[in-house]
Order: sequence, then C-alpha cells, then structure tokens
Amino acid sequence: MSQEIFLLPDVGEGLTEAEIVTWKVNVGDVVVLNQPLVDIETAKATVELPSPYAGTVVTLHGKVGDVLEVHTPLITFDVGGDASSAPSPSTEAAPASDKQEGSVGEGREAVLIGYGVANEDAIVTRKHRRKDGAATTSPPPSAPVAPAPTAVAATAAVSAAPRSTPPVRLYAKQHGLDMGALTGSGRDGLITRHDVELALTATPGSSARVSAPITGPTTTSRFVGRELESWATGPKEERIPVKGVLRSMAEAMVHSAFTQPRAAVWVRVDATRTMELVASLKKQPNLEGVRLSPLTIVALALCDAARHFPGVNSSFDTAANEVVVRRTVNLGIAADTPRGLIVPNIKGADQLDLVGMASALSVLVEKARDGSTTPNEMIGTTLSITNVGPFGVDAAIPILPPGTGAILAVGQIAKAPWVVNDEVVVRQVVELAMAFDHRQVDGAMASAVLAHIGRFLHDPAPALIAG
Repeated sequence: MSQEIFLLPDVGEGLTEAEIVTWKVNVGDVVVLNQPLVDIETAKATVELPSPYAGTVVTLHGKVGDVLEVHTPLITFDVGGDASSAPSPSTEAAPASDKQEGSVGEGREAVLIGYGVANEDAIVTRKHRRKDGAATTSPPPSAPVAPAPTAVAATAAVSAAPRSTPPVRLYAKQHGLDMGALTGSGRDGLITRHDVELALTATPGSSARVSAPITGPTTTSRFVGRELESWATGPKEERIPVKGVLRSMAEAMVHSAFTQPRAAVWVRVDATRTMELVASLKKQPNLEGVRLSPLTIVALALCDAARHFPGVNSSFDTAANEVVVRRTVNLGIAADTPRGLIVPNIKGADQLDLVGMASALSVLVEKARDGSTTPNEMIGTTLSITNVGPFGVDAAIPILPPGTGAILAVGQIAKAPWVVNDEVVVRQVVELAMAFDHRQVDGAMASAVLAHIGRFLHDPAPALIAG
C-alpha cells in the first residue's frame, strides 16, 4: 500500500491555522484529483480544499470544529501506485528547500483550485528550482492513464453535487432543506443564502422553521441570529470559542486600539439630493439590474476625497518610521456575516464609475454573506467604510482597521428638520463620522476630507458628471 499525506496548506498570506468546517469525504471514500475534500475557515475566509491526489481516504486527521496548524497532516491517502496524481520523475532529486516551501506529502506540491496548478487529466505539472534559480518543468507521461471505474463514479458524484458555501449548506441543513433541488442564482450557479431562504418560504410542509418577521434592523451575527425563544429555554450561560474570523477581529481591534493614536471628526449633511438622485437612477432603463444605493454614492465620495487629499489614503510604517501614501484606493467595506465581522475590500475602487462601484459593492456583500470571500479580498485595505445606518443608528465612532489611515462611519439617512434660506424644512439628513490615525492624518486634513465628502453628498450630480 502506497500512502501520501496531504498537509494543511497556507491558503492565505502567512496564516498559521485553520478550523475544519465541513468534511466532504469519509474514511474509505475513493476520490479523484481536484475533488473537494473539506471546507476550512481561516482568520480571513472560508476555503474549499480540493484533493491533490487520486486514491482512497485512509485517515482524516481531525473532526469538525478542530483547529489545525498549517503544514500538519490533514488527510492520509492510499494512492495505490497508478491511482495517484502523477509525480514528476525528478521528485526523488528535489532539493530539501522545495519540500519545505508549499509542499505536501513526500515533497509533492499541493494542487489547490485558485491557489495552485490543477490538471483535470490527473497530470500534475511541477516546477522545481535549480540552484541557479531557473525553473524546470517535468515532462508529462507519454500517454494518459484511463481512470478506474470507481474514479469515474466519484467524478460524476462530485459534478452532481450542488455548488454552495459552508455557511449556506449549514443553514440549509439546520432547516432540513435538500439543496439538491435548488437552482443557484449566484455566479456560475452558486446556491446562495437568499436561494435557501426563498425555498424555505415557498416549500409547503417543509421541516424548516421560518421565524416571524421582526420590526427594525436585523443582523446575521453569530451572537444574535438565533431563535428568540432560546432566551427563555436555552442555557443560562453560553461560551463561544474565539477562533477563526472572530479571533482575527478581536486581535485586530486590540492591536489597532493600542498601536494607532485615533482621533475622530463628524458632520451632519443634507443628503436629500443624493436620495433623489439614487431614486431617479433606479428608474433608468439602461440601469435595470444595477443595485444602486446611497452607499454607492458614499463610496464614490470617499474615493474622490482621497484623490484630492492623498494623505488620508496612507499607513504608518513603524519599522521604517515612514508614512506610506498610496495612489490607489482599496476600499474596505465592513460586513456583518454569520462568521463574524469581516472587512473585504474593492481593489482599485478609485478607478470605478457609478455602475462599476455599484456592481463591485453588490458582489462584495453577496460573497461576504455566503462565505465565499477569498483571502486576497481581505488584505491590502487602505480606506474603509462601515455603514451602521441599516441598523437604525444615527452615528458611530469606529475603530480603525490596522494599517489604514481612516475609516468612515455612515449613519441612517432619515427625515429631520433643516434650515434652508432661514426657513425650517424637512430634509433627508445623514451623520458622518471619520476616525483616523493621528500619526499621519492631522485634524485639519481629516476635517477637509469629511467636508469634501459632505459637499459631494449634498449635491452629487456635478461631481459624478465631472468624474
């Protein structure tokens, strides 16, 4: 029996551990190359790991909920010689350094969808570094090996499985819903939480239990997204392990609070014209299907402010004692998800127009909610927005995400008395607050940035036309 051990890979940048969310295989299962094996949750995202080998599962090194360190055993396979993913003939001669960098098993490179090379013909293209730094590619076998019948059956089973994400699958399972009958509305047919909720509402006699609607804003947070009656019938005390996204959030906030001298400014703005513009644009036939919202205008306003005041789009390099001013905005949007608070970002947000920004925000929010945010979307944030308005909150002073210069908090837009030409009238008013790192952004710059955003929201049309 020939065995290979699949080590837990680093699917992000320097991640040290991951939690097992869902096993997709059991001991004794026959798997094929690139078949999904397990969903893991890191501090940044939930990731589906495909198999780098074809063979039989011998051992699962952990159960759901376990936290494993990177580069420790995850699964042991019996590859049975011909059934294994074909190694390079130079495997035996691979230098030790290759086996320590991104390798699994006996020096074989992990083949991860989206993170490495993948070959659906069960041929792994491998690269080894020579001492002179050049790369050599091993030649493929002269003829492909026909897959065994069990492998073909396994492939068919994989292709027939509904595509979704771990939080959505868990949600459907908790409500007794068979996802095999659903058609996904997400990208490439991905089944989203919204699809599951629609099915739960429309399916008569389903074992799903849909909670009665409640007034006011709701949240998907792991702390409050439970049945209301559990307050009376549940345990008097509950302990929630701090790991994954929750642990990452806690560590980041403590780091920010004690390493970045934070200050804040805030302003109230008459956003009536912003609301009128959004309502008018939604009626345009050429914008049908574009999810426009006041947040779209706010995001454009913040990016426009960064172009006028680049110093706000900066970070403080403590080691070098330098302020790093960036000429592109990676706009982070704080998102409340079932896994906790995450802040994915839109790369190059300052280059987007109205439609581009609206589309990017829609994709970002949907991916955050269904758990498909990638690790790359969680790094490199330069400016951030947290929108507390949907929760009925007027204002907030947020904590800075580490490594950023400022974060803008947007309260609810609501009718309020406003003085116009010495007369009190009813207008749509919003309160904005911006927290900033006072090491590189002083009060004058922060005030100028917030005033710029306020003028943009007060009358957005000229700025959008000019942009």
